[in-house]
Amino acid sequence: MTEPFDKSQGHGIFDEMDQPAPLQGPSRGTPKPPPEFDDVVTWAAWLYYVDELTQAEVAARLGVSRASVANYLQEARRSGRVTIRVDSAAVARTALSKALAKRFSLTAATVVPALQDQPAEQRIGAAGARVLADVLEPGDIIGVAWGRTILAAARATEASRIPDLTIVQVSGSSASSADFSPELCTTLLANQLGARCVNLHAPAVLSSRELRDRLLAEPSLERQFALIRSATKVMFGVGELGPKSTFAESDMLDPGALRQIQSEERAKAVIIGRLIDTAGVPVPCPIDDGIVGISLADLKSVPFRLCLAGGPAKRDAILAALTGGYATHLVTDSDTAAALLGAD
Repeated sequence: MTEPFDKSQGHGIFDEMDQPAPLQGPSRGTPKPPPEFDDVVTWAAWLYYVDELTQAEVAARLGVSRASVANYLQEARRSGRVTIRVDSAAVARTALSKALAKRFSLTAATVVPALQDQPAEQRIGAAGARVLADVLEPGDIIGVAWGRTILAAARATEASRIPDLTIVQVSGSSASSADFSPELCTTLLANQLGARCVNLHAPAVLSSRELRDRLLAEPSLERQFALIRSATKVMFGVGELGPKSTFAESDMLDPGALRQIQSEERAKAVIIGRLIDTAGVPVPCPIDDGIVGISLADLKSVPFRLCLAGGPAKRDAILAALTGGYATHLVTDSDTAAALLGAD
């Protein structure tokens, strides 16, 4: 069931949870739902979202506290029984979104409000999850990259079922122990969408071109890269090259080599392990010959390319990616959007 959220009606879960909910007395255990409902969570969700009872009225009907009702409603959303969706098309109609799309020849841009006390990647990831959900079609093959924002999108994706959907990892796995590993992003997204998950069981970087070419000649990996190249949509992030960047923490590149690249100031961004300059042109990197993953040329051949990126440190990196034409769709925050539009 899907219910638009209108706080002015006074029936929103956020409206009623502004203050601690008073208890209605002790519950006598979990109430038994009517036979038409599988469990009490679905029953509570139906009463609240469909019958439009208040939380207090639902609590009285079920014989539980309002706090219990709030927990039931939270579980209904978490499990996918209920989805509350803000129309991404409405967000894309804002002035900043239109200006970004026009300046960088994007199909669409989505701009979320920037909040000083919240990490940009969490909000951008959640918005990106909604944008992707709105365009999924049966039979889609979705390529997924890696990074903090991509992981946030995977975690924010609401449970749904799209027939014949495949999620494929587009780069090899990093040796890093960080929790934003490529295989985790792919697996989480596939689980939420009930999709086939195809992880790339190979290192992100090998020591030589010869070793990489021999590995990619294996029939199983040949089939997997054929699947990657047939992707209908791809979701990726853009990284900068600072010491705390995802690229630096991935251990793909030797720290000394990374410092050398930083000192040259030619490379401005990294996209799925590949470096680009201000014009979006690839910049040579010591690991190029050993990278196991989608090429920038193959990335550009995907019809729908959703880029999720934001934050003040990434302005130049995002600008390089957009100038290079790597994205058809962008999700960013309002501060970054304004900075991109103000760039020379």
